Amino acid sequence: MHIMWFTERQYHYDPETEPARSRLLENQILRNRSFFGLPNENFDAQQGSMLLNEYLDEKIYSEDLGFDGLMLNEHHGTPFCLGSVMDVEAAVLAKATKKAKIVLLGNPVPTVANALRLAEELAMIDLISKGRLVPGWVRGAGSEQLANNANPAYNREYFEEGVDFILKAWTKPGPFRYEGKHFHFRFVNPWVLPMQKPHPPIWIPGLISPDTVSLCAKKRFPYIALATKLEPTTEMWNLYTDAAAREGYTGGSRKLRLSAAGLCQRQFSSAPRNLENDFSTAARSHTSRVPNGCSRRDTIRKRRPNGSRGCRWRRNLPGKPLHEGGGNETDEELEVLRNGVYARYEESKRDLQMIAARPIT
Repeated sequence: MHIMWFTERQYHYDPETEPARSRLLENQILRNRSFFGLPNENFDAQQGSMLLNEYLDEKIYSEDLGFDGLMLNEHHGTPFCLGSVMDVEAAVLAKATKKAKIVLLGNPVPTVANALRLAEELAMIDLISKGRLVPGWVRGAGSEQLANNANPAYNREYFEEGVDFILKAWTKPGPFRYEGKHFHFRFVNPWVLPMQKPHPPIWIPGLISPDTVSLCAKKRFPYIALATKLEPTTEMWNLYTDAAAREGYTGGSRKLRLSAAGLCQRQFSSAPRNLENDFSTAARSHTSRVPNGCSRRDTIRKRRPNGSRGCRWRRNLPGKPLHEGGGNETDEELEVLRNGVYARYEESKRDLQMIAARPIT
C-alpha cells in the first residue's frame, strides 16, 4: 500500500486562537457562496507566509513519519488552496526530502500557456529529487479556466494534445519542430530531461469523466477518482476495466485509485465533528463552477443528479452571491447558509466521500 500525505493548503485562521478573524472570513465566503471570486482584499501576507511555511514543514515531517508520498495540487484565485503554483512547492520538497515520492495531482495542462515550459519545470523537479517525481495532469476545475483566461470550449483538446506533447518533449530526441492543432513550437529541444526513463510515471485524476477514463485506459495511465460518490465511481472503474480489455490488458487495482477526505484522531468522540468542519471547507469549494463547454452534460449530471451547474451546495441555500447583488445577509441568514453546508455531511459519509478512524496503536 502507498500512503501519501495531502492537504489543500487552505488560507484560514485558527478558530480556537483567532475566532473573530476565522468567523469573519467564513462569513465572507458564505456571502460569496463560494471560495472562488472572494476579493483578495481578505488576504493577509503575514498569515499567508506563515501558512505556506507550515504546510511545507508538514510535508517534510510526513516523510520522517514514514509516509510514502507527498501529494500536491493547485488552484487559482481562491483561498481554498494556497498552492497556486504547486511546482514551486514541489521544487522545495525535492531538495528538502530524501525518500518520499513527490506526487502532483495535478498540473492543469489546458490552462498552462506554454506546455514546453511545464515539461522543463517537471524535468528539473525530477532531477533535483533524484527520480522521485510522479506527475499528474488535470483538465482543471471550471474556476481554473476563468482564473487563467483559458477557453473552456477547447479544454479537452488542449488537455489531450498537451499531454501528448509533454511526453514527446521528454522522449523524442531534439531538436524537432512541433505543429499540432493548438500548440506550435518551432524549436523543441529541452536540455533538462527527467531522470526517470522513458519518463516519470503518470497519474491522471478526474471527476467522473468518461472521456478521461477512456484516455487513461488507452494510455495505461492510472485513474484517480477525486472524492466522487461511490456509485458513479464504480461506473468509471468498470468503464476503465472494459476499455483496458479492448486495449489487450487487464486494468486491475493498480490502475484505479480513489481519493477520499479522511480524519485520523485518537480521541474519536470528537472526530466526527472535526470531519464535519473539514467537510464545510469542501462543500464551499469553487471547483464545481463549470463554464459552458468545459464538461459534457451527462458528466455534470453524474456529479450532481439534479443537473445544477452552480456550486455543488448552492442549490440548498437561499439568497444571492455577491456578483448577483447579494452579500448583505444578517447573522441569522448566514446561520441558515452555514447549516445548509453542514446538512450534506451525513450524505457524504454514506457515499464514502469522507472517512473518520482511530489510529492503530
